[in-house]
Amino acid sequence: MTRAYVGLGSNLGDREALLRASLVALESDPAIEVVAVSSFRETEPVGYLDQPRFLNAVAALETTLAPRALLERLLAIERGLGRVREGPRFGPRPIDLDLLLHGDAVVAEPRLTVPHPRLHERRFVLEPLAELAPGLEVPGRGSVEGLLTGVH
Repeated sequence: MTRAYVGLGSNLGDREALLRASLVALESDPAIEVVAVSSFRETEPVGYLDQPRFLNAVAALETTLAPRALLERLLAIERGLGRVREGPRFGPRPIDLDLLLHGDAVVAEPRLTVPHPRLHERRFVLEPLAELAPGLEVPGRGSVEGLLTGVH
């Protein structure tokens, strides 16, 4: 089993219900166990500002899935909850599931980068991650606590 962390976000529809439905979908996979979930927090959009506020959280998982297989599972859950990848990058979406970390793996493949390439820049991910694992080391970046002190 590998400890992985997934960022959850929603800014369309019933945001809390969508985050909870994504957690149920993760738990329904026999290769995934959701072991902890941060508190839900309302955040401002980043990148594309003309959209509703987000509800964000981070889930800690134990999984037997490799990074690519876990990403494919996250994308399938997004599709099942109504996500369509149209419109502006970073635009509004009913659900967004990002693979943040997968153990101490460092992956650079087409459409898969682990650790998540913008993890270290995003307070809306670092704060809930610090709630779950403040001393966690992000490969190549340092501790979550240290990263959080450098983000504005």
